[in-house]
Amino acid sequence: MNLPVPSWLVGAAPDEAERSPNPTRAHGFLPDEPLLDAYSQSITRVAETVGPAVVRLDVKRRVRGRGDGGSGSGFIFTPDGLIVTNSHVVTGATAIEVTLNDGQIFQAHLIGDDPDTDIAVIRVAGHKLPSASFGESRSLRVGQLAVAIGNPYGFQCTVTAGVVSALGRSLRSQNGRLMDDVIQTDAALNPGNSGGPLVNSRGEVVGVNTAMILPAQGICFATAIDTAKVTIAQLLRHGRVRRARLGIAGQNIVLPRRMVRHYALERDGAVQVASIEG
Repeated sequence: MNLPVPSWLVGAAPDEAERSPNPTRAHGFLPDEPLLDAYSQSITRVAETVGPAVVRLDVKRRVRGRGDGGSGSGFIFTPDGLIVTNSHVVTGATAIEVTLNDGQIFQAHLIGDDPDTDIAVIRVAGHKLPSASFGESRSLRVGQLAVAIGNPYGFQCTVTAGVVSALGRSLRSQNGRLMDDVIQTDAALNPGNSGGPLVNSRGEVVGVNTAMILPAQGICFATAIDTAKVTIAQLLRHGRVRRARLGIAGQNIVLPRRMVRHYALERDGAVQVASIEG
């Protein structure tokens, strides 16, 4: 006796297959290909737009009477050769060599650097150079696309992509000061990425890549571009950032909900005193 075979075991009946040639569409889902194509095209546009403005920095220093060197990244933000990078990349440099994406090599001089925000501005004697445009980090949302471009381990113009993992992080700079409003991303960063741009899907720079947690995977940080803009303006005007000091160090925290309700606070954020300077 021939028993009927369940359709889920052998596939849909011919007439059902004809009615629903694409089961993914039949259940209300979009096929993967267009989504992946859109994602790839977005990253490709960002790389083509910002990539030419990303530079490699080779830095020479004198440490205890001996020559020392290192490398990092940066990006041109004006056609006449102003470049943003990290303070820790160029601090103490005796010579800075800048290599453009097209192979041109320039000698740069330091305009100024600010260890407290890990931002520095250098300049090369260029003309009509490719430049990147600034965006606004205050409009960022957790989960949106983030693309990092730099020169990890000397591999020129490497592109990695991820998302904005968190906003408003605090990160301690190399001189011990807490940097506020730091962007966390899982776009992969490695040594040599420091100073390169973190870019949104519109090809606008929203952060300056500054640090990664080496034992971890996908925990990387960038100085928010809104913070960098203020620092850059001060460096161009004065060669340094002039700040008033209160003698305390603080960091942003989120208050427990019960405390916000108990005191009828309008916001759930506060500044916690981390240390007092003598």
